[in-house]
Amino acid sequence: MPTSAECVLFVDDDEDVREAAHQTLELADIPVEVFSDAASAVERLKKGWPGIVISDIRMPKMDGLDLLTEVKKIDPEMPVILVTGHGDVATAVQAMHDGAFDFIEKPYAPDLFIDITRRAMSHRALVLENRTLKIELARHSKNASDFIGRNPAMEKLRTLIGNVAATNAHVLINGETGSGKEVIARNLHEMSGRPGPFVAVNCGGMPEHLIESELFGHEAGAFTGADHKRIGKFEFADKGTLFLDEIESMPLALQIKLLRVLQERAVERLGSNRVLPIDLRVIAATKVDLRSASARGAFREDLYYRLNVVQLHIPPLRDRKDDIALLFEYFTRDAAKRFDRTVTALSAAELARFNAYDWPGNVRELRNAAERRVLGLDPLTNNEDGEDNYAVPLPQQVEAFEKSLITEALREHGGNVTATVSALGVPRKTFYDKLTKYNIVPAEFRRPR
Repeated sequence: MPTSAECVLFVDDDEDVREAAHQTLELADIPVEVFSDAASAVERLKKGWPGIVISDIRMPKMDGLDLLTEVKKIDPEMPVILVTGHGDVATAVQAMHDGAFDFIEKPYAPDLFIDITRRAMSHRALVLENRTLKIELARHSKNASDFIGRNPAMEKLRTLIGNVAATNAHVLINGETGSGKEVIARNLHEMSGRPGPFVAVNCGGMPEHLIESELFGHEAGAFTGADHKRIGKFEFADKGTLFLDEIESMPLALQIKLLRVLQERAVERLGSNRVLPIDLRVIAATKVDLRSASARGAFREDLYYRLNVVQLHIPPLRDRKDDIALLFEYFTRDAAKRFDRTVTALSAAELARFNAYDWPGNVRELRNAAERRVLGLDPLTNNEDGEDNYAVPLPQQVEAFEKSLITEALREHGGNVTATVSALGVPRKTFYDKLTKYNIVPAEFRRPR
């Protein structure tokens, strides 16, 4: 049974009209269910109908206007197209004021019938898409913003995170700067159910001579300047999660000690002979290929394999540009709330400009762009003289916008190539050429039945 916005519920008490409409819609590759009376159609709608309704006005018992009233009670945003005879045009016009999407007068040409139907379906698809986005935005916490997105790579990442979060397995997160490695680490901890704290350490953000004390802690008098006991991050994170960011920056000598902690599940403070057992899960993050680094001798191979029980790869924003609009809306809402501002919707020109840009700073840079726009500044300009640092040639912007339109149309039609080609109004061969050019796979947008 149809489960997308490509569905039509057609109601008419005339069997010949129903058969003709059924054939016309099927030839246009539009799924349809037909009903001989409005009451039966209402029962079908009560079970959930994601598509649109087309109904004759003049029918016995419950007519098309009564059906319109019932439909609006069930879903005020569901498009209803009324089919009318010449004498009912004034009634149909009034019905549009009362919420009907459109009307079509008998006898109608098949092409006009299909055109009105497709417009209603496109409107319905947009409404359903907005509902989905609102639900998706609502269920994300502030710390989970980098999980927002419908790109296939992010869907796979979410599934993998869900599979491993509640385990004690060590995790290695690989991703570029600004891609959200710490956000994912925090969510892994929150989903794990571990009672201890989440402790983050940036291995590249502290001097080499301090990191050992920071991790292991020390006793008073352990070294010059150690005038009191200090609990290290390993010990502090007991029964919780230790997040080691930029693990590739950890000195080789300290990597050996980290490996021993992971193997023995115990830690010894500097200046102490006492071994303290710890229950620790380690999540490490890197922006380099640790396997290649270990092959060069820049990272210990045995530590790499110890950490790499589960590896999560975060795709850079340039590889999931179909998520830009959703992420930007989330960041814009957040910024508008914090700055007490109101904002307008992202225009097609702005989205094209965003899609043409490579976002080297990834999600973090997109968040900054959203904040600048909320403050009334150019989102892609960030210098004192206002010069655009991110100028993109027009052809590149056009290509990015074209790719965005194709992916959105495929998503709207559940990966259905025939429906997408029809909605975009392009020849099938041209469409397939575009798929090859932009490396788009329709199967990735298909919805489960």
